[in-house]
Amino acid sequence: MASGDFCSPGEGMEILQQVCSKQLPPCNLSEEDLLQNPHFSKLLLSLSQHVDESGLSLTLAKEQVQAWKEVRLHKTTWLRSEILQRVIQELLVDYYVKTQDTNLTSEDKKFHETLEQRLLVTELTQLLGPSQEREMPPLLGLEKADLLELMPPSEDFVRMRARLPLEVEEQLKKKCFTLLCYHDPNSDSDSETLKAAKVWKLAEVLVGEKQQCQDLKSHQKEQTVLLEKKSATYSQVLLRCLALLQRLLQEHRLKTQSELDRINAQYLEIKCTAMILKLRMEELKILSDTYTAEKVEVHRLIRDRLEGAIRLQEQDMEKSRQVLNTYEVLGEEFDRLVKEYTQLKQATENKRWALQEFNKAYR
Repeated sequence: MASGDFCSPGEGMEILQQVCSKQLPPCNLSEEDLLQNPHFSKLLLSLSQHVDESGLSLTLAKEQVQAWKEVRLHKTTWLRSEILQRVIQELLVDYYVKTQDTNLTSEDKKFHETLEQRLLVTELTQLLGPSQEREMPPLLGLEKADLLELMPPSEDFVRMRARLPLEVEEQLKKKCFTLLCYHDPNSDSDSETLKAAKVWKLAEVLVGEKQQCQDLKSHQKEQTVLLEKKSATYSQVLLRCLALLQRLLQEHRLKTQSELDRINAQYLEIKCTAMILKLRMEELKILSDTYTAEKVEVHRLIRDRLEGAIRLQEQDMEKSRQVLNTYEVLGEEFDRLVKEYTQLKQATENKRWALQEFNKAYR
């Protein structure tokens, strides 16, 4: 793409977003990214001219469309043969179920037996395959000619072949009516003619519903891409908001935080001092209400005497402590003297007690 064809940044942004949402993987490009990378934007716009909405090149897209047409054709052919075979198998299953419940006519029995025999021989013949393509010997030594001998008589086959389309048509009609009632339960009570008319339009209705589902899926995909873009934009905006908040905190709050803390500390200190003074005032008020002047004077005298006694006791204790310190200077010799003194005192008390007892005995 020539540089002259490149549009303005705003229009290029819008076009590039449309291209990315439909033809390229989601690219959450902002206007800033577009301005900073103009060559990358031109590259994306150039690529969009060579790819379709699925991201394939135009040549591969045409080949893919043709391949899908051939696949659908082969699929349709295979489905026809598969449906016919399954309907025939269901006819045989229904036949064996009916033989247990009702009595069938000989013509019905002959038709189903001929159909089963013909179907079985045909399947076995297909299993054997062409004789020229086999490298291994045939199973059980059977050839296709051996199986063809088991075909039903031509007269029975002709009658069966003439009746088979009617039976298949009846079986398919039941299936169509079942599908119709599943799709529209209210049709279960309709007449057979009305059901046939609805079945005739059922394919168009299903195609329309399928197209509607595909449109809804496409719309959901577009909404998902749009949601991803909005989520990315929201995340970017949120990050910018967080950066602004962080800057505001750093530039404004943190500068005044120390002053604010100092004022709060002063306030708490003054409040604490006021509470202490209030408590002291309440204490003094309680004391003034509880004690008269005479009681306070008596208590003061008692306190003085007690304090004097305490001082005397402390002085005696200090003297005793000094005496003990003097004795502790003697060390082990003092401990030995204390033990001897204790023994002598105990022996003296024992002899004094013995003497008292001896005197009591001679009185």
